[in-house]
Amino acid sequence: MNSTDKKRAFDLFNPSDAHSSLRESVSSFAEREMDEQAKEHDEKESFNERLFKRLGSELGIFGITVPEEDGGHGMDAVASVIIHEEMSRFDPGFTLSYLAHEVLFVNNFYQSANSAQRAKYLARVISGEWIGGMGMTEPGAGTDVLGMTTHAEKKGDRYVINGVKQYITNGSVGQVFVLYTKLDKHAKKMTSFVIESSYKGFSVGKKEEKMGMRSSPTTQLVFEDMEVPAENLLGDENGAITHMMRNLEIERVTLAAQSIGIARRCIDIMCDYTIRHREAFGKKLLEFGQIQRLVAESYADYSAARALVYQVASALSPDSRNSLGAASAKLIATQMAERVSRNAIQVLGGYGYCREYPVERLHRDSILLSIGGGTNEAMQKNIASDLKKIWSE
Repeated sequence: MNSTDKKRAFDLFNPSDAHSSLRESVSSFAEREMDEQAKEHDEKESFNERLFKRLGSELGIFGITVPEEDGGHGMDAVASVIIHEEMSRFDPGFTLSYLAHEVLFVNNFYQSANSAQRAKYLARVISGEWIGGMGMTEPGAGTDVLGMTTHAEKKGDRYVINGVKQYITNGSVGQVFVLYTKLDKHAKKMTSFVIESSYKGFSVGKKEEKMGMRSSPTTQLVFEDMEVPAENLLGDENGAITHMMRNLEIERVTLAAQSIGIARRCIDIMCDYTIRHREAFGKKLLEFGQIQRLVAESYADYSAARALVYQVASALSPDSRNSLGAASAKLIATQMAERVSRNAIQVLGGYGYCREYPVERLHRDSILLSIGGGTNEAMQKNIASDLKKIWSE
C-alpha cells in the first residue's frame, strides 16, 4: 500500500477519489452560484428553480445513489452527505429542496419501484426535467405517521385517493411525488404510490410562511377523488412501512449533514471576524477568553458531530440498516448546529443579529432540522427503544 492509499484508508470524510472529487466540484459550485442568491431568495421566500435545474444539467448530482445501469452515479450515503454538507454552507433552504427531490423522492422511489416504474420516471428526475417530493406528514399526523387519514380505495384499474398532506417540501414546484396512504383507515399499515401533479383531483393548498428555510417552498397537497393508475402502486398493498423506515435513515443522516454544513460556515465566519476583522481594546477579538470559549466549543462540537455523521453514513446502505446510528447522528448534529449558529450571533454581536452577515439566517434555518425527518424528541424515543432491544437480547 503506497502513502496515498494509506492516507485514503483513514480519510473518513473522503473515503475515495470519487468522493474527494465530488466534494470539490459541489463546494466550488455552491460557493460560486449559491452564496450570492441565498439572501435574496430567503427575503422573498422564493425558490430558485432555474438554479435547481442546473444541479441536474450542469453539476449532475441527481440520482447520486441510483446505480449507473439505471442512469445514476452508483455512489453511497457518504456521497449524499458530502453534497448536503457542502451546499448547506451557503443555502440550507435551497439544499432542503434538493434533499426532498434527491432523498425523499429519487432514492426512496428507486428502492421501492419496479423496472417499469423506474423506466417511466427516473430519467426525468435525474435530469432535473421534473422535480420530486414526498407526501407523508398530515395536519393531524406528524411524528405519528400511522395516524394518517389519507385514504386510497381500489376501483377497477385505478385507486381513488382523498386526503391532505401538510408541510410538503417542493409541494408547489414538484411534478411527481411518493405518496403514503392507508387502504384501511384503522389499520397500522401504509400503502405508497407514485403520483403526478397533473392528475385530476390533485391541487396545491396553502403555502407556509416560515421562520427559516424560506428559499424552499413548503405547502399543503390536497387530493379530492384523485385517480391514480393501479400500476403506480409502489411495492405491495399495505407494505410501505418497510421502505419508508429504510429511507428515513438516509434522510436523517442527510439532515444531520445539513447541520454540519451550517455549523462549518458559522465557524468560518467567527474565525474570520475575530482574527482578521475585529479588535477591542487593542487586541484581536479571539484573544479574549469569553470569545475563545464560544469559538473553541463550537469547533469541538462541530468536529465531534461531523465524525459521527460520516461514521454512520459509511455503514449505511439499502441492505444495511442502522436506525440507532441514524437517530443518534441527527439528534447530536441538529442540536450542535443550533448551538454553534447561536454562538456565532453572540460572537458577532450586533453584526450577527443583523443581516449583513448570514449567521442569523443560518440560525433560523438550523431550527427546522431538529423537527423535519422526525423530531428530536422522536429521535430520543427511538434511541431508547433500540437500546432496550439490544440490552434485552
